[in-house]
Amino acid sequence: MKDLSIIAPLYNEEECVRFLYEAIVRVVDPLQLDHEILFVDDGSRDETFRVALELAERDKRLRVIRFRRNFGQTPAMAAGIDHARGKILITMDGDLQNDPEDIPRFIEKIQEGFDIVCGWREKRQDKLITRKIPSIVANWLIGKVTGVPIRDNGCSLKAYRAEVVKAIPLYSEMHRFIPAMASIAGSRIAEIPVRHHARKYGKSKYGLSRIYKVLLDLLMIKTIVSFGSRPMLWFGGISFLAFFGSMITFAYAIVRWNRAEGDSLVVLNGTALLLGALAVFLLFAGSLGELAYKTGNLKMTVLAVIRATFTGFEKPQREE
Repeated sequence: MKDLSIIAPLYNEEECVRFLYEAIVRVVDPLQLDHEILFVDDGSRDETFRVALELAERDKRLRVIRFRRNFGQTPAMAAGIDHARGKILITMDGDLQNDPEDIPRFIEKIQEGFDIVCGWREKRQDKLITRKIPSIVANWLIGKVTGVPIRDNGCSLKAYRAEVVKAIPLYSEMHRFIPAMASIAGSRIAEIPVRHHARKYGKSKYGLSRIYKVLLDLLMIKTIVSFGSRPMLWFGGISFLAFFGSMITFAYAIVRWNRAEGDSLVVLNGTALLLGALAVFLLFAGSLGELAYKTGNLKMTVLAVIRATFTGFEKPQREE
């Protein structure tokens, strides 16, 4: 096992690849750590893969993973994490907006005993309307919903202990929620300010179109975190709502029957029955969750549920 793995997803970054590699090597080589660099080509349509492969042929510490088509930043990052062999994993963007000069500070924080170190862009060099303002709102919302107030969830420059991040399944836009997911297991999280540079080459791949994906993932994370901290209370609350709805529907059916209005009450009675059955089911689910929590197998149970839920998703095909 190596000391350090540096992971950078790439998508149409042919102009950045060589400069990114040189910047990482210039910073990491003096640290005298047994390290590797993983570039994940997320189905680029330009010469990104060819340039990265040329660099890898000259430096065996560089490994290149290639997707057959574009799957997105999170699957690319997940592929890098899966293939990484380091004890410490550092992720960063491939567009040179993250500064490799900050890498030693992340390593120092991990060595202090933290499990995850998140960078926050102190002087962010992005457009105000399309990038900064949505990011501020999203970070505030994520902190309120998950209970893990990270200042800059969207900053890809982060460091992880391998045993922590490899246990977290990633999909959709979930890379920004890794600290919230890790909080289930009680991981220690730190934040440090990092430098941020304006993009010099290529075009930004991000925009307002990702907002709905982030909101859906946020809903999923809220469900998981709530389940993880107090399963019986969470399921019990929903069960009460279902039971209340069942009673209201049944009472309305009785009123209609007493008035002898003559129309069929099958739909009302069926709805009341289904809501009642749902209430009972949710109570049983809460009991199982509480059992998993009390016996100490909560983390394994939650991760198994997530994997089972998303086994139907198309998995990226990749080449190494």
